[in-house]
Amino acid sequence: MKKEKVKKEKKPKEKPKYSVLSNTVWMCGKAWHKCKSVLGILILLIVARCALHLIGIFMTPSILAVLENGSSLTAVLTTVLAFLLGSLVLECIVTYLNENAMYGKIEVRMSIVGDVNRKAMTTSHINTVITKKNEIINQAFNNCGGNNGPSEAIWGTLRETAGHTIAFIIFLAMLSYVNPILMAVSAVTCLIEFFMNHHLNNWWYENRKENERYSRHLGYVTFVGREVEYAKDIRLFGMKRWLDDIYTANMLLRRRFQLRGEVNGLKGDFLRIALALLRNGAAYGLLIMQTLNEGLTASEFLLYFTVIGEFTGMLSTIFGDFSGLHRQSIELSKLREMLEMDEPYKFENGEALPVDKNGKYTFTFDNVSFRYPGAESDTIKNLNLTVNAGEKLAIVGLNGAGKTTLVKLMCGLFDPTEGRVLINGEDLRKYNRRDIYRHFSAVFQSFSILSVTLEENVTLLEEGIDYDKLDDVIEKAGLTDKVKSLEHGYKTQIGRDVYEDGVLLSGGETQRLMLARALYKDAPVMLLDEPTAALDPIAESDLYNKYSEMTSGRTSVYISHRLASTRFCDRIIYLEDGRIAEEGSHAELMAAGGKYRELFDIQSKYYKEDVKDGD
Repeated sequence: MKKEKVKKEKKPKEKPKYSVLSNTVWMCGKAWHKCKSVLGILILLIVARCALHLIGIFMTPSILAVLENGSSLTAVLTTVLAFLLGSLVLECIVTYLNENAMYGKIEVRMSIVGDVNRKAMTTSHINTVITKKNEIINQAFNNCGGNNGPSEAIWGTLRETAGHTIAFIIFLAMLSYVNPILMAVSAVTCLIEFFMNHHLNNWWYENRKENERYSRHLGYVTFVGREVEYAKDIRLFGMKRWLDDIYTANMLLRRRFQLRGEVNGLKGDFLRIALALLRNGAAYGLLIMQTLNEGLTASEFLLYFTVIGEFTGMLSTIFGDFSGLHRQSIELSKLREMLEMDEPYKFENGEALPVDKNGKYTFTFDNVSFRYPGAESDTIKNLNLTVNAGEKLAIVGLNGAGKTTLVKLMCGLFDPTEGRVLINGEDLRKYNRRDIYRHFSAVFQSFSILSVTLEENVTLLEEGIDYDKLDDVIEKAGLTDKVKSLEHGYKTQIGRDVYEDGVLLSGGETQRLMLARALYKDAPVMLLDEPTAALDPIAESDLYNKYSEMTSGRTSVYISHRLASTRFCDRIIYLEDGRIAEEGSHAELMAAGGKYRELFDIQSKYYKEDVKDGD
C-alpha cells in the first residue's frame, strides 16, 4: 500500500492588529493632545520641501527658456537670482522647521514612553507571566526607546510620503499629454517593485520571532556578564568560557538568519535594477521620439526630460515610502497592543475593599486550582484552606510544591483557574486590586533593590519619612550596626548603577533590607516568602522569633524550606504537589510522624548550635 502524504497545515500569517491609517491617526491624536506644533510643523515642512523640489526642477529649463527668447542679460540674471533667492529662503525655512520639529517629536515620544511605563508598572501581574504578553511588553519598550524608533521616526516618514505624493501628482498633471504607454510602463514597474518590497518586509515580520529569540538570548548573556552580582560566580565557577560559547553560538545563529534576509534583499536589488533600466529606457526613448516628431524646444525637452526622470523616480520613492510606513506601522501595532492589553483584574473599575479598623481579614481558599498559562498541569489542585485573622501560618514543602503560588493567590497577584479566594467571605476578584495590595506587606524571593538611598529603599518615599519608625524597623531587621558603619547612614546610595560611590549589600543584608521595607509598610497582613534564605539557619531562627513578636495580632504567612524556623507559628501546612498533605502545629506534625517529621529530622542537625564536627 502506498503511504498517503500528509499535508502540513500552513499556519495562518500573523497580521498586524492595526492598519497604517489607524496607526497614523493614532499618532496624530497623540501629537494633538501633547504637542500640536508637531502637526503644524509637519504640514509646513511638506509644503516647503515640495516648493523647494519644484524650484530645483524648473530653474534650469526656465533660465534656458529666457535665453532662447533672446532676453537681455538683466532678465537672465533676474531669473537666476529669483530662483536662487527662492531656494535660499526655502532652505532656511526647512532648516528652521527641522530644528524646531525635533523637540516636539521627542515630547510626543516621551509621552508614549510614559504611557508604556505606566502600563508595565500597573498591568495585572498575570500579564507579566504569560510569555507572549511579555514579548509584547518588551517590543513596546524597544519601539519607543530611541529617536530612530517608530514612535518618533514616523514623522519623518509621513513628511516624505506626503511630500513625494504631492510632487508626484504635480508631475502627473504636467505629463498628462505625454505618451500613455510611458506612464503605464512606469506605473507597472513601480508596482512590481512595491509588492516586492512589501514581500520582503513581510518576510522580516513573519520571521521576527526567530530573530527576537536570538536577540533575547544574546541580551541575557550580556546582562549576566556585566552585572556585579554575577561576577563572583563567573570567576569561581569558571563560567566565562561557557558564557562566551553560548554568546558565540547565538550570534552565529542570528548572523545566519540575517544572511537569509540579506540574500532576499540582494535578489530584490537585482530586480529593482532591471526594472529601473526598463522604465528609464522606455521614458527616454519615447521622449526623444516625441522631440523629433513634434519639435520640442531645448528648454521644453530639458523640462520634460527632468520631469519624466523625477516622475519615475518619484513613483518608486512613493512606494518605498509606503513600504517604510508599513514597516513602522507594524511596530506601532505592537506598541498599541501593549498599551491596550486586556486587564483580567479589576482596578479602578472594581469595588472598594471595606476597611476593617482592627486589620482583621480572613482569607478562604474555596476549591482553588491554578495553572500557569501554557502549563500542562495545575500547580495548585482543588485546595481548601482558611487563614484566620491574626493567625500565624507557615507553609512548608519541597521545591515545586506550590508554596509561592499559594501566597500569590492569597494577595491577588494571581486569580484561581478554578474556585474562589475569599476575603472576609467575599470573592477577592470583585474588589479594586490596588485596595487588596495595600493590605499586604510582602517579601518575595525576587525583589527590587532601587539605585536610591537606603532610607528610600526601605520607606519607598522621598519625603515625609518617619525616622522613628525607620529606626525601629532597621533595628528589628538587624541592620542597625550596618547603618552605623556607613559614612552617610540612611543617606547612603545603594548600588552602583547610578552612583559610583554606592554601597553593594551582601545577600543577607539585602534580605534584611527587604524585611525592613515590609515592616515599614506596616500592612495588616504580612507575607514572607523565603525572606531569610541568605542567612544561616541559626540567624534565620532568631530573626523569625523576633517576627513572632513583631507580628503579634497580625495575620502572617511564612514560607520556608527550613522547618525549625517556623515552629513559632500557630499552624503549619505541608504542601505536596499542590495539595495540603499535612496540617497542624509543629508539635502535632512531629507527633504524627509523617513527611513533615521526616523532613524535619533530616534538617534538624543544621539548627543545633552545639553540633560538633563529624556528628
